[in-house]
Amino acid sequence: MYRIWCERPMPAVYQPMIEGFAEAVCAPSRDAILSSLAGAHAIIAGAGIIYDAAFMDQFPTLKVISRTGIGVDNIVLADATERGIAVCNTPDAPTISTAELALTLMMATAKQLKKVEMAANQGKMGSPFTNYGGIDLAGLRLGLVGMGRIGGRVAKTALAFGMSVAAYDPYVAPTRAAELGVEATPDLETLLRISDIVSLHVPATPETRHLINAERLAMMKPGAILINTARGALVDEAALLDALERGHLAGAGLDVYDPEPPDPNNPLLYRPDVICTPHIGGITVQGRERLWRGALENAIQVLRGERPVGLVNPEVWERRRM
Repeated sequence: MYRIWCERPMPAVYQPMIEGFAEAVCAPSRDAILSSLAGAHAIIAGAGIIYDAAFMDQFPTLKVISRTGIGVDNIVLADATERGIAVCNTPDAPTISTAELALTLMMATAKQLKKVEMAANQGKMGSPFTNYGGIDLAGLRLGLVGMGRIGGRVAKTALAFGMSVAAYDPYVAPTRAAELGVEATPDLETLLRISDIVSLHVPATPETRHLINAERLAMMKPGAILINTARGALVDEAALLDALERGHLAGAGLDVYDPEPPDPNNPLLYRPDVICTPHIGGITVQGRERLWRGALENAIQVLRGERPVGLVNPEVWERRRM
């Protein structure tokens, strides 16, 4: 029987998926992670552990690391491939949930919900007709940095809101933009200059770290809004804070931070013009269902010798066939 180690406790509802095939185990505490992993053939991985060569070498029975999510930035793919370990993700599972959160943060920031809630709670609202500064999304231009699954879904809904949508993604064919009814921009700088709201939908890599820095924030329109439901490392938080304090940006909606969890003293958490959520993008009730089932299905397929749907390092599979 195979041994599947879960970074988080596996809900009992998924037990029938592995019945008679594998047992699921989880560390009772962080101190017991290494001992509980002994003999594991598969890992159902979250984002809280770095899976690198030093980690993998401790578990020679390991055949697959399967992420409950799309990002694999906490897994060193080259190390896994070198050791013949398949790495999988669930790229479709968080699409709906994360796209809806991006739109929610967009609306909440544009409507100044945090600011007016704080004012109402403190009895300082005064006359809303005079003091409320919320804006409509209809007629604004949304700029998408990244036009994959999540970005594409955000685009469709934004168009239904009456927004125009532009996007920059050098890895996506121009025909996709045309199919979505989106304007493709030639570079990121152009997108930032023309957009009223900028929403980030790209992975965290060495190349995208602080993609949105002081220089690029200065390129954004005065009064623009920044939304980040992708990865905290994409944004230089000190530069974002400065842009907000100077009044260059009207606000921001953040679901991700650098580091995570954010420092409780991070001033962005307490600003009335910043809506903050604790990295909940893909984990609605339905989203968790898709994430768990997708990650388990990938792991089971690998253990059965079948090429998994969510394989991230296909070189491993080609090597197995030789």
